[in-house]
Amino acid sequence: MVRQSISVSEPNDEWLKAQVASAEYSSKSEAINDLIRQARRRQLEIEHIRSELIKAERSGFIDEQPEDLLANFKDEARQDGLL
Repeated sequence: MVRQSISVSEPNDEWLKAQVASAEYSSKSEAINDLIRQARRRQLEIEHIRSELIKAERSGFIDEQPEDLLANFKDEARQDGLL
């Protein structure tokens, strides 16, 4: 594992301390790694949805309402382990 030194704001440090104190995480590092994993998953989800929307636009034919289309993309992303 790579060791890093980072600076966080006082409110963020207090939040991290509270997470460790509540036993949600065993260390600040674990909490930060989990936050990064969550952000990476969200980024993959956004990229997947964007890709599917581009494919749909290029096909020239969409018979679903935008909110239904988005819900289907999210379902697919969950099934693919991207969410």
